[in-house]
Amino acid sequence: MKIWKNFGTVCRMIKIEHSIFALPFAYMGAFLAADGWPGTYNLLVLTVAMVAIRSFAMAFNRYADLDIDRENPRTQKRELVTGELSTSFTLMFILTAAVVFIIACALMNPLCLKLSPLALIMSSSYSFCKRFTHWCHFALGSVLGLAPVAGWLSVDPTVTLPAILLFFGVTLWTAGFDLLYASQDAKFDKERGLYSIPARLGIPAALGISTLSHAIAAAFFLLAGWAAGLGTIYFITAVAIGVILMGEHLLVKPDDMRRVNVAFFTMNGVVAVALFIGTIVDIFA
Repeated sequence: MKIWKNFGTVCRMIKIEHSIFALPFAYMGAFLAADGWPGTYNLLVLTVAMVAIRSFAMAFNRYADLDIDRENPRTQKRELVTGELSTSFTLMFILTAAVVFIIACALMNPLCLKLSPLALIMSSSYSFCKRFTHWCHFALGSVLGLAPVAGWLSVDPTVTLPAILLFFGVTLWTAGFDLLYASQDAKFDKERGLYSIPARLGIPAALGISTLSHAIAAAFFLLAGWAAGLGTIYFITAVAIGVILMGEHLLVKPDDMRRVNVAFFTMNGVVAVALFIGTIVDIFA
């Protein structure tokens, strides 16, 4: 019972349900690189690597932000703050996740193994960005932006235009919804001296930058489909996703943050899964 309780607590700490943001894009990169089924082995190793790096990043973020989370009313129920998980356990979990990730990369190909330290550095360093730069939201976005690149490289260890375009699309998409989410903490961040855009430029400016980021992200998704030689099904899906992205900005107002979780999690989860499905259907159609 204790093992299952600890497992559930860890899943809550790393918000395992948010894997829906990155995994579909990693799979998308793999299927595009293979121009079809990438192989069971490749998908299995890729899944292990993605779960490991995401677990590493989230746990590291919780550890690095512990002093901030203790002060922020919205985050005072997080597992490290309440003591449900100890800092020593979290550090061991972080180390274990990093080792599993490196092993998974080694099982892919030599290039993925060589790039694994860079991925770990990027996945941990974004946690500190809000302490000194407005670009923190885009730093986080670049970490998720690695997902389709990782998927592609796991199958075909060459850097290609479609993978690069997907990187920028996912980076801007992530930054856009992170700006929505961060707007909840604008007042606290400003008082704490943090550099989030909502705290420094105000919520209206943050929502405007978020909208622009999503509009450009939608364009990058279309360009990625063009570069990958995808067809009508993909482009219909990508256009629909652009409409969804613009629609989510109707849910959040500068003076009304009540529906931010719908815009943040529900609608953006749909974006990731739908674009992946559109890609798969188009490839095999």
